[in-house]
Amino acid sequence: MKLARKITHQNVGKMFDINEDQGTHYITMEYVSGQDLKGLIRQTGQLAIGTSISIAKQICEGLAEAHKLGIVHRDLKPNNIMIDREGQVRILDFGIARSLKEKGITGAGVMIGTPEYMSPEQAEAKQVDQRSDIYSFGVILFEMLTGRVPFEGGTAISIAMKHKGEIPRNPKEYNAQIPDDLSHFVLKCLKKDKDKRYQSAAEAKSELEDIETGIPKTDRVIPQIKPITSKVTMTISTARRLLIPALAVFAVMIVGLFLWHPWMGTTKPQEHRSAPSIAVLPFEDLSLNRDQEYLCNGLADELISRLVNVEGLRVPARTSVFSIKGKELDIREIGEKLDVELVLEGSLKKSGDILRITVQLVDVSDGFSLWSENYERNEEDIFRLQDDISLAIVDKLQIQLLGKEQEKLTKRPTENLEAYNLYLQGRFFLEKRTAEALWKAVDFFQSAIEKDPGYSLAYIGLADTYQMLHGYGVSSTGDVFPKAKNAILKALEIDENLSEAHTSLGWIKFFFEWDWPGAETAFVRALELNPDSAQGHHWLGWYLGAMGRYEEALSAFERSRKLDPLSLIINSASIWCFSISGQTDRATEQYHKTVELDENYPRAHFWYGLTLLQMKEIEKALEQFESAVEISGGNPQYLSVLAYAYALAERKEEAEKLLARLHRLYRESYVSPVQMAWVYIGLNDKDRALDWLEQAYEESAGWLCLIKVEQIYSPLRTDPRFQALLKKMNLE
Repeated sequence: MKLARKITHQNVGKMFDINEDQGTHYITMEYVSGQDLKGLIRQTGQLAIGTSISIAKQICEGLAEAHKLGIVHRDLKPNNIMIDREGQVRILDFGIARSLKEKGITGAGVMIGTPEYMSPEQAEAKQVDQRSDIYSFGVILFEMLTGRVPFEGGTAISIAMKHKGEIPRNPKEYNAQIPDDLSHFVLKCLKKDKDKRYQSAAEAKSELEDIETGIPKTDRVIPQIKPITSKVTMTISTARRLLIPALAVFAVMIVGLFLWHPWMGTTKPQEHRSAPSIAVLPFEDLSLNRDQEYLCNGLADELISRLVNVEGLRVPARTSVFSIKGKELDIREIGEKLDVELVLEGSLKKSGDILRITVQLVDVSDGFSLWSENYERNEEDIFRLQDDISLAIVDKLQIQLLGKEQEKLTKRPTENLEAYNLYLQGRFFLEKRTAEALWKAVDFFQSAIEKDPGYSLAYIGLADTYQMLHGYGVSSTGDVFPKAKNAILKALEIDENLSEAHTSLGWIKFFFEWDWPGAETAFVRALELNPDSAQGHHWLGWYLGAMGRYEEALSAFERSRKLDPLSLIINSASIWCFSISGQTDRATEQYHKTVELDENYPRAHFWYGLTLLQMKEIEKALEQFESAVEISGGNPQYLSVLAYAYALAERKEEAEKLLARLHRLYRESYVSPVQMAWVYIGLNDKDRALDWLEQAYEESAGWLCLIKVEQIYSPLRTDPRFQALLKKMNLE
């Protein structure tokens, strides 16, 4: 025990003193508030690969310090390894440690150590050195990765003999997610011949660092809990030595249940206790060629869609969770940004037709994994895999599902694997929102429909892509609107209770047809079917704002922001709603919140520029419009409003140059007549402006739906032609 006092290292529990009190011998040592590694393994079954490596590296650091001082632990096991409330690993209980320099402390033929973790030389009661600890360390890493030790038996002797003579199985047999280089590392630590093991803890740590470079960063989470206090505890060497630690462990377990349960911690907001919340992060592609991103995204997207149907569970929308993809954020930051208590993260590795998927549910308050699981399935079994993961999550959240709710959770829109893969690739390209990617999305959705004509979600994806082709200025209304509507009607024919279909139908009726009552009916129906649809509330907000129903619109946008807090399109649209309702201060505040998310999002600059014009801040507005043009690469929508602002600033020559450029674009590709009208309004050419607006009416051009409330049309409102146009659109 005196040897242990020599070690002072952040990864070794500090021993203070050895004393005696009335015949009772005890030691005083540092109190480590947290959880021992054995308990963590029992709690999760298997630790994530990255988490296991992170813990293992810290064990190596502590061992390296002890070995440098000539001390061998001899009883290294998960029970003697604590993870404190800051996520730092501590090796404890050097009670049977011995010096490498001293001989004969233990009698010949006496086995020292715990059978499941002892080295072959310990099993034979032979001389040990630092390489014995390396072997025990290998057993611990094996257990972290697989949830089991390599050798088990009915007696201590039988286990010891297995360590002496039996070759351990490859840990990949128990966990297919383990990388080959890591399984080789474990097996090298477990070599019977100590000369064939890693010869030092420092060497082992260096190898682990090389292996870690191939592990996703979000997988390297070390459980953390805020410290409660710092104090000294003591261990008794009599019968009380057994009783007190047992009571202490029991107490820690009881306290731990309260501290670590997702909704019982005292630091949790009250409202979260009755409404558990979970964010499903995009899965990480660990495939050799990194060519399965579309499938990774699709898995997360599908789980989000399913969990949204669980009553009493709050699930942030896809847009928000996907917006943090690729960003260097830890679990706590993710939880704060998405306002959730739990995060589900995972990885996917495809090899031939085999999918290897790892998922873990993490409590963001402390970083502890509440549940993890590894799946190895054939690709054709992906639908059952989604069912299994969804139901496992709900089970871990202790939510009871009966009847129709469970049916919703496991409902599959297609059983055709090829159609599903084509659909996922369509969604992947749809989210890129470039002209080339959108046309690719159209092809994939159409191919999915060919494979399964009854695939309702593929029709919705096709309709949304067509609408986006117009909304992003790629195609005219006449080219895409009829196709979008036909696809939506087909989806509703397949499933009339599909919330997404009613949402898309509402947008078509609002944005293209100007069927105001029909649009509202469709949006209301969509939200009856799925009250937590961020897109449903978002598009309803646009409709209500366009009708001048500002308070209702603001409420709808606020609801959509809560459901999808990191969505750039929802946050920027909220700038518009605050602006048209005359709340320019709140519009400014919302603009700053949006650019904090992404300062290179052009629509934020576009809508805030219009707000600044309303505030008579023309020069500042010009800066916003110039930014939008630069970021977008010259999108006609932003060019037109920049030309309009140049005209208002009496920079007529610059306005006319941009107008000429828009005319060329109009002839060569597509520019909305609405955008052409804006420039002529700025130039005070009302007749030409109205000509373009009337053409927009004939074309059913998008964004004309905002004509009743947009400030840009103020100079035309008393003109009889403008009033006639409003009447034809049933806005008067």
